[in-house]
Amino acid sequence: MANGLWGRTVSALIVGVLLSVAAAMPTLAQSARVTVNGTPITDVQISQRVKLFALEGNRGGSKGATEQLINEAIQLAEAKRLGISVSNAQVDDAFLQIARNLKMSSDKLRQMLQQGGINMDTLKDRLRAAIAWNAVTEQAIMPQVQISDLELDQQAANQIQAYQGFDYILKEVIFVGQGSSARTGQANSYRRSFAGCDSAVDLSLKFTDAAVIDVGRRHATQMPEAIAKELAGLNVGGITKPRVVESGVSMLAVCEKAQAEDLTFIKSDLRAEAGNDALAGETEKYLAELRKRAKIIYN
Repeated sequence: MANGLWGRTVSALIVGVLLSVAAAMPTLAQSARVTVNGTPITDVQISQRVKLFALEGNRGGSKGATEQLINEAIQLAEAKRLGISVSNAQVDDAFLQIARNLKMSSDKLRQMLQQGGINMDTLKDRLRAAIAWNAVTEQAIMPQVQISDLELDQQAANQIQAYQGFDYILKEVIFVGQGSSARTGQANSYRRSFAGCDSAVDLSLKFTDAAVIDVGRRHATQMPEAIAKELAGLNVGGITKPRVVESGVSMLAVCEKAQAEDLTFIKSDLRAEAGNDALAGETEKYLAELRKRAKIIYN
C-alpha cells in the first residue's frame, strides 16, 4: 500500500512522540532499575521521565515512566534487528521540526531546554528512538495492514447523499473585479439571458470584464455541499446563482449532467480513516509481541 495513504498517520505519530522528551540530571549515580535485553534503564532515567510527566500533566508516575523507557529500549532493539539506523542529521532535523512546531528558533528551543535542566544528549536519544520506531512502522507494520475495498464500497454507498450522485461538465462564468454588489447585478442580468453553454461566450461579450472558463468534468463529491445541492436541482443548460469569490462574482453553468455514483472521493477519506485505525492497532499488537519475547529483568 502506498505510503501516501498513511502520510497523515505517520506524521502524527512522529510529532506526538517527538514532543515527549525527557530531562536528564547529570552527575548523579546511576543504578539499573530494569534491564531490557541487556540494556539497563537507570534510576536517573526514570526520575527524569517522571519529572517530564509532571510538566506534561501526565500522572503515570514512576511506573508509567519505567514502562515508557522499556518500550523505547525494545523499539530501538527491533530497529537494529531490521537494519534500521538513525543518523545524527535525522535527529537534528527532528529537533528543528519541534522548534518549528512551537514557532520558535532552534536556538531558542535549545535555550529553553537548558533552562529547564534538560540534557541535550538525553533529548537526542529520545528523538532517535522515536525516529527509529516510525521507520519500523513503515517497514514492518504498514505492509501488513489490509483494507477491504468491498467494505469501503459499502460504507461509501451508505454515506453518499442523493445530491452527490451526479457527474457534470461545467463552465464557470466570472464577472471579474471588485464591487460585488454591482458585479452581482450584472451577473444576474447574464443569468436571466443565459441560454446554454454553446452561447455562453457570445453572451459574455455583451458585458464588461466577463470571462467564461471551461471547468471540465467534476463529480458532485468534489464540490462544496451548497454548490453540489444547487447543481443537483439544475438541468442541462441551467446556471447557478451568483456567488462572490476572490476574483469577483462566479456562476457555474451545467453543460452536461449524468447520474454517476462515483465513490472515489468518499472512499479516499474512508480509506485514510480505516487505515489510520488499522495501523494504530497493528502497531500496538506488534509492540506487545516484542515485549512478550523480550528479556526484561526488574532489579
